[in-house]
Amino acid sequence: MSSFIVEGGTRLSGSIRPQGAKNEALEVISAVLLTEEEVVIDNIPEILDIRNLILLLEGCGVKVSRLGKGHYSFRADEINLDYIESEDFVRKCASLRGSVMMAGPLLARFGHAYFPKPGGDKIGRRRVDTHIMGMTTLGAEQSYDAGKKAFYLKSRGGRLRGSYMLLDEASVTGTANILMAAVLAEGETTIYNAACEPYIQQLCRLLANMGARIDGIGSNLLRIKGVEKLHGASHKVLPDMIEVGSFIGMAALTQSSITIKDVSYGNLGIIPEAFRRLGVKLEQRGDDIYVPAQEHYVIDSFLDGSIMTVADAPWPGLTPDLLSVILVVATQCKGSLLIHQKMFESRLFFTDRLIDMGAQIILCDPHRCVVIGHDHNFRLRAGNMLSPDIRAGIALLIAAMSAKGTSVISNIEQIDRGYEDIDLRLNALGAKITRQ
Repeated sequence: MSSFIVEGGTRLSGSIRPQGAKNEALEVISAVLLTEEEVVIDNIPEILDIRNLILLLEGCGVKVSRLGKGHYSFRADEINLDYIESEDFVRKCASLRGSVMMAGPLLARFGHAYFPKPGGDKIGRRRVDTHIMGMTTLGAEQSYDAGKKAFYLKSRGGRLRGSYMLLDEASVTGTANILMAAVLAEGETTIYNAACEPYIQQLCRLLANMGARIDGIGSNLLRIKGVEKLHGASHKVLPDMIEVGSFIGMAALTQSSITIKDVSYGNLGIIPEAFRRLGVKLEQRGDDIYVPAQEHYVIDSFLDGSIMTVADAPWPGLTPDLLSVILVVATQCKGSLLIHQKMFESRLFFTDRLIDMGAQIILCDPHRCVVIGHDHNFRLRAGNMLSPDIRAGIALLIAAMSAKGTSVISNIEQIDRGYEDIDLRLNALGAKITRQ
């Protein structure tokens, strides 16, 4: 288990560029299974989860060429159908959450796919009902293989059939999976209550460039007219909005001045406004964000004077992946903040590490906590901590960077799953992080 040794209390300066979006990359890389022709994808983040998905694709027979940093060519013209039904394949899929999005393309193109319960962060229940219900609505037969501990999906007659469906939740991965299954289905599919995050919009654009027929891109009502075959295409992944938000929070908590380059500002949604509610000043400079150094950050109140609440919500609401960062920033603001994490019931449990560092946090229940800011009058204390998941891990790293003294963060493999060379990139801004 690797660790970060973090010497806190250092102010940062300079500029940093966000990596490609992890969540989008997992979707569009899975989409290469839909065609036997070459698909070229640029700006792929070279992080652990992405590398593992690429290795899994190579095990299935996909030809992968690294054309440059973050620039890859994929060709799925010789898929090993025996392997995608093997215990080894199912076991590897179960350890990588992003692998769930291989099921839709495999089912659509080859008529069958295993769907194991996915791994990933331990942040609470992560249902797969939406995925499976969507595919059965498209005509797939579902059974459970107790030996492989996975669902088995098989299309009747070898091809899925278009249908109308109202999703029980606006699941991003569920929408992506069903969408990829529907593009090769016979007839028309309507997906209502579809997720409409920029990552889904990007997947739709790639599929359209491959020959898919999709209407309603950017809305929660998608109509897909199935085609018999898709062809190759090229695609560029958006900057990662979660990294952008993480860097804003990092600048605020360390009272630093930094510039975040090439953020695709129009695809950030409510993220800049969420930090402004904490008193963080931001300047949009072209497609960059400049965060000036501030001595104090004052949390807004609602118009009636009640405590400010920050909650996650489906797009264009605030992504749940940034609540951990917003929470840790609030510990040093002036004022109080209610954090409401609606989606995952275990994601706030990392607050006990922040309380040990001196933060004033009241955990109300698994979904809500109240943060009472110190206004930098009392700095967080350094400590030894364990990263429980990707987003809590980056929040703890930000806390350690602002704390007085030297902190040790263990299990940083969790952070590496979502952030590429984060120690090297932050050290270039003046941070003092050593990997052991």
